[in-house]
Amino acid sequence: MSKAAGKLKSLKKTVDRVTHTSKLKTNIPAGMAAAGPPLGPMLGQRAINIAAFCKDFNAKTAEMKEGVPLPCRISVNSDRSFDLVIHHPPATYFLKQAAGIQRGTMTPGKEVAGMITLKHLYEIASIKIQDPPNALLTMQQMCEMLICIARTCGIKVVKDIDPVAYGEFLEERKIIVEQQRRELQEKREAKMLRTG
Repeated sequence: MSKAAGKLKSLKKTVDRVTHTSKLKTNIPAGMAAAGPPLGPMLGQRAINIAAFCKDFNAKTAEMKEGVPLPCRISVNSDRSFDLVIHHPPATYFLKQAAGIQRGTMTPGKEVAGMITLKHLYEIASIKIQDPPNALLTMQQMCEMLICIARTCGIKVVKDIDPVAYGEFLEERKIIVEQQRRELQEKREAKMLRTG
């Protein structure tokens, strides 16, 4: 009986060593990985060496524009090492950059925040199709997906854009965005007065 109990204990020890952790999915700004929140606690919970991760990530993203959000997939191995996969920036980032706007619309479908051409859309699709999750999509499917994302951001896809007219549109849009910000701030202050 003691031999069987000994074998059972050693078997239990080997089973306990196997850890199945899920992949950590997060967006990290290029070249700006730091040990502080929110990244530090996420890595610490999975027993990853935070300083080594930040150094590795910042070295891999050194040639990119600083501050660009990069979707990352981090899988942790049993020996506390990690595998880091860095994807291209999100489609919304590319769409807003192409449209020349800082933020999308608050009411998609009712107002237009910006415009991009079909050429812009095709260029963004050719970049985004290289990401592993989009590998099985055709270029047409990728473009259709980007059109839907642009619609939710309030970005209109057109064939041609007149630069002068679009510049005037963006100036008018800045005034509207500033007005919306003021209204949001007033609503927040009114809410704070009610709860306080």
